[in-house]
Amino acid sequence: MSADLEHRDVQLIPARHGKAVHLKKGEAVQVVNLHGTQVVDCWAYNAADVSEYMCMEATRVWNQRLNPQVGDSFITSQRHPILTLVADTSPGVHDTFMAACDARRYELLGCTEPHRNCHDNLFEGMAELGVHLPHGNLASFNIFMNIQVQPDGRTLKTLPVVTRPGDYIILRAEMDCYVAFSACPQDIVSIQGQGDNTPRDAELRILTAGFPQVKLQGAWVPEGV
Repeated sequence: MSADLEHRDVQLIPARHGKAVHLKKGEAVQVVNLHGTQVVDCWAYNAADVSEYMCMEATRVWNQRLNPQVGDSFITSQRHPILTLVADTSPGVHDTFMAACDARRYELLGCTEPHRNCHDNLFEGMAELGVHLPHGNLASFNIFMNIQVQPDGRTLKTLPVVTRPGDYIILRAEMDCYVAFSACPQDIVSIQGQGDNTPRDAELRILTAGFPQVKLQGAWVPEGV
């Protein structure tokens, strides 16, 4: 990682658990795949009104892309930019399609005992900050998750992550916001890398300077409009 990145906090996301942070506008969060194998689910909320949340549907419309690349922003349910992807040392394989795992997902996978899940991790991470969400949200940004659109243009294929140890992305805050993360507990469907499907720790760094200052782009509009 670059020595130029100035940070005010470093936090571990323990395997199978969640963590949330508060970012001021202009700060950024670096999400580090320590082992190169871990999917990290991500959500964001307007700190002034948590009923406004990062929305994958609005994000795809804004960027006209299935998955983000450096320079793309994530958009809220009120059509405002909330985070911008300003750096990515990974192969750039992420996902905006798949719902976060929840308790019901594991029941459908055959679990008869409670199983840790990303949706509960969202609530737990936010509660640690004293923030109680008005509703759930299964539509997470799945950092490092490898979901491939197949040649028929409609079928999705779920594959293990392709990142390397130490790969990271950096998300810049476009408003004061809460950003929540989950080191995905999925150990049944093969999404974690290197074949053993074992959830592992990831790391967060709250950055104050030294990261790329990518220009905020406006919404996509068709030519001639």
